[in-house]
Amino acid sequence: MDEKEEILIKNTKEFYQNALELEKTKSYNSSVTLFFKALAVLGDIFILRNEKKIPNSHSERFRILEEKHPDVYNILDKDFPFYQNSYKLQLDKETCEVLKKDVEKLIKLLGITI
Repeated sequence: MDEKEEILIKNTKEFYQNALELEKTKSYNSSVTLFFKALAVLGDIFILRNEKKIPNSHSERFRILEEKHPDVYNILDKDFPFYQNSYKLQLDKETCEVLKKDVEKLIKLLGITI
């Protein structure tokens, strides 16, 4: 594993663990935001491993995943609106659970230990 991947994994763990803590305090908007950040970084790890690069933006990440890794793309694409809604709506526990399960699915797919 190279240094870039180590940093991405460390960031994933931080976002995921903080999201879990915020979920416990019923701070669902903040939790959803951090779960989505973890998902985005997991997408970047997937791209780094398979394409040997890290995307520079959400747009580039989504484009690469959509073109080359549709299974991962579909997860991020499905969850991105929740992240966007965290700015303007009051999110709930069920939304948190959806994102948490998707993070855990990608963690397992990538074989990362959290």
